[in-house]
Amino acid sequence: MSTSAHRRNVRRVLALGTLAALALGATACSSSGGDPLGGGSSSAAATGAGSGSTVVVGSANFPENVLLGSIYSQALKAKGVKVEEKFNIGSREVLYGQLQNGSLTVLPEYNGALLAYLGGKASAPTKEEVNAALAKTLPASLALLDSSPAEDKDTLSVSQETADKYGLKSIADLAAKAGELTIGGPPEFKNRQEQPLKDVYGLSFKEWKPTGETTANAVKDGTIQIGNVFSTDPKISQLKLVPLADPKGLFGAQNVTPLVNKAGVDAKATAALNAVSAKLDTAGLLTLMKKVAVDKEDPSAVAKDWLKASGLS
Repeated sequence: MSTSAHRRNVRRVLALGTLAALALGATACSSSGGDPLGGGSSSAAATGAGSGSTVVVGSANFPENVLLGSIYSQALKAKGVKVEEKFNIGSREVLYGQLQNGSLTVLPEYNGALLAYLGGKASAPTKEEVNAALAKTLPASLALLDSSPAEDKDTLSVSQETADKYGLKSIADLAAKAGELTIGGPPEFKNRQEQPLKDVYGLSFKEWKPTGETTANAVKDGTIQIGNVFSTDPKISQLKLVPLADPKGLFGAQNVTPLVNKAGVDAKATAALNAVSAKLDTAGLLTLMKKVAVDKEDPSAVAKDWLKASGLS
C-alpha cells in the first residue's frame, strides 16, 4: 500500500471513531433526563401518568358541569395529584376532541348523552347497558370510570299553563300539537335532537330557538312553549315547570360519569374520581345546584364544602 493510501485509511478510521463517540455522548445525555422529552423519560411521557404529570380537568359551559369539574379537580388535589383547571370551554362537540388529543385529561360526562353523541345504541336505557355500549363505542384512548348514581336527565319541560292547555303529560302527547309550538334549549340541542325526536316520537316543531341558560325562564314567560331543561335544574321547581314523561326512553340513563384520556390518569387519580362517583347521588346534586344556580354561591366553594362533608378532602 502506498504511503498516501495508508494515511487516507487512518483518517477514515479516526473519523468513524469520532462519530461513534459523539453518538454515545448524545445517548448518554438523553438518558440522563436532561431533555424532558428524551429517551430516558419516554415511558412517562407516553403514558402521561408519571409522578410529575399534570391532570387537566375540563368542563362544559354550563353551571352544573363547572361544579362537577371543580369537585373532580379538588378531589384529585386532595390526593396529591397535580391539577390544571380549564372550565367553561364549550359544548361536547368541542370538549370531546380536546380529550381525544390529550389537551384535556378528565371531563364530567353524562353517559347516555355521550352515547347518543357518538351514535352508539344501548339495548336498554339503563346505566349498565349504556356503559356497556359506550365501552364498545369509545376509542381505545378514552375510558369511562365509575358512573355515579346521580343523574341529570334531559327533559322536555313546559309551563303548567301549557300542560293544562294542551293536555300534556308525556312527550308522546306532543304529537298532535308540535307543529304549533316553539321549542328551545342549548345552541347545540337542535342538531342533536331534532332527528331523534322525529324518529322516536314523530315530532316536528313550529320553530327551534337557542335559549341556553335562559331556557327555563323562556318556558315560564312564554318565549318558547317547550324547553330542554336538565332534571337537576332547581328552576324546574322554582318556576313550577312540568317535565314531560319520556315513555319511549329517548334520553335514557344520564349518570354523571368521569370520562378520561387513559394516558393521563394513574391508579391514584382513578381512585380519587371513583370515590366521588360513589358518594354523588341525584338528591345531593340537586342540593348543590340550588346553591349554585339559585343562591349564587361560588361553584368552587360549594364543591369544597361537599367534598369535606363527604370525607373526600
